[in-house]
Amino acid sequence: MRTSIAAAMLAASLVAQHASAQSQAVIVRADEVKWANAGIAGVSTAVVEGDLIRGASKFYLRYAAGFVAPVHYHSTDHRVTTVSGSLVLIVDGKEHRVAPGSYFALLGRQPHAARCEGSQDCVMFIDARAPWDVVAVQQ
Repeated sequence: MRTSIAAAMLAASLVAQHASAQSQAVIVRADEVKWANAGIAGVSTAVVEGDLIRGASKFYLRYAAGFVAPVHYHSTDHRVTTVSGSLVLIVDGKEHRVAPGSYFALLGRQPHAARCEGSQDCVMFIDARAPWDVVAVQQ
């Protein structure tokens, strides 16, 4: 009986050590966020984890106040949380006002458009599951 208890304790210890070795924290303070021009006037990004060109990533996307994104889609599924600004998302011809703290997901290359209303920039936090792209939809 003592052998089985000792073996169980050893196994639990090894599992805890393994989990601890894989644990990590990613912390990016607001003053450490580095914005870069996204190649589209009025749009910038700030990657906080991953690589948006080569794979999955988590990043901020900022639209300048007044920016209008025409109908487009992204090849990867992505989940979005609005952080600031007055963002209007247009999906299937219907406008959705997504105030700060709102969540939306665009899956399966869902075409959409967006605009940033008011005088404040619109900032979103995006969890992209594969490389990020923007594909224009001809209308």
